[in-house]
Amino acid sequence: MPRTASAFDAPPPWQGTYFYRPRPRDDRAERQRICEIAATRIRYGARRIHVLLRRESWRINHKKTYRIYCEESLNLRRKRPKRRVATEHWQTRPAVSSLNAC
Repeated sequence: MPRTASAFDAPPPWQGTYFYRPRPRDDRAERQRICEIAATRIRYGARRIHVLLRRESWRINHKKTYRIYCEESLNLRRKRPKRRVATEHWQTRPAVSSLNAC
């Protein structure tokens, strides 16, 4: 009579995590190239840099590109700051004597 597999034949669920050893990533070449592109093309974001890397035939995941981009603090500012007028250039407003008076 052939024996069928059961749940008891499988290894315990913790066994895969018990023997897991994380390996450090060696992404120095990708990191260096991303920094070079970001230095020459200042307004490019992570997506655009990723496209350039793919065109240069780099085999890199878009999530890895974004991770390196953020770790190197290359993030673009979301919005340009408003220009503020210096206080010494302010002019005092004339007092209004009546309604609609200019």
